[in-house]
Amino acid sequence: MKYEQKIKITLLISTYNWVEALKRVLEGVRKQTILPHEVVIADDGSGEDTREYINLVKNNFPIPIKHVWHEDKGFRRTVILNKAIAQADGDYIIEMDGDVIPERHFIQDHIEVMRPGYYICGSRVMLDANGKVKPSHYLNLFRCKALRQYIANKKTQFSTRHIRGCNLAFWRKDFIAVNGYNESITGWGHEDHELIFRMMFNGVKECRLKFGGVIRHIYHGEPSKAHKQINNDIQNDTVRNRSTWCEKGISQYLSSQSLD
Repeated sequence: MKYEQKIKITLLISTYNWVEALKRVLEGVRKQTILPHEVVIADDGSGEDTREYINLVKNNFPIPIKHVWHEDKGFRRTVILNKAIAQADGDYIIEMDGDVIPERHFIQDHIEVMRPGYYICGSRVMLDANGKVKPSHYLNLFRCKALRQYIANKKTQFSTRHIRGCNLAFWRKDFIAVNGYNESITGWGHEDHELIFRMMFNGVKECRLKFGGVIRHIYHGEPSKAHKQINNDIQNDTVRNRSTWCEKGISQYLSSQSLD
């Protein structure tokens, strides 16, 4: 679709206690060829150093930054993302993590392939401990408009292996229609996949962003996967029942005006 400036884009960045990574992410945002309408930082309980940095940087940032924070009670990514999207002004949400650095065309490439009734899943470039691109990810650095459009327009079979919350985009109204992230899912694992299943069962289609929307994932240790099986069971229930709604989601944070 042709991008119209009246469509407001929210860039949603999730973060937790890693200021140095967040600095690199926001510097990447500052250099974008097309800036979003706003940045919303979903902060899953970071300490005071993160708050101080955000308060400092937003004073001279080229677009508004909102900092949505809640108390640290463990990994509650689903909760903080719902709270953040409830406060977002954008019609369209481009979601990324606070440990990925966007190439300067990141927003532009997402806008190029966005279309009504679709969500967008992008890829990532993994960096090693020395900050070097892992050889298996070199192809993900490559930008090509012709190939990007070909992949975006091609009908492909859905696979959850393509879903990455660090590079995901959707229309806010489509997100609200399925009640957003399922807050029954806590800890690492399956929160993005379970959301996408509900959106798909509600009629939202998949579009892949390849050969564009480049992000570099900063190396870090593996997160705890203690909740992975529990979360997988919740996802399997969603698939088995073809659910389009979760009981505990974004609706609890929305006013009636937010639903318009």
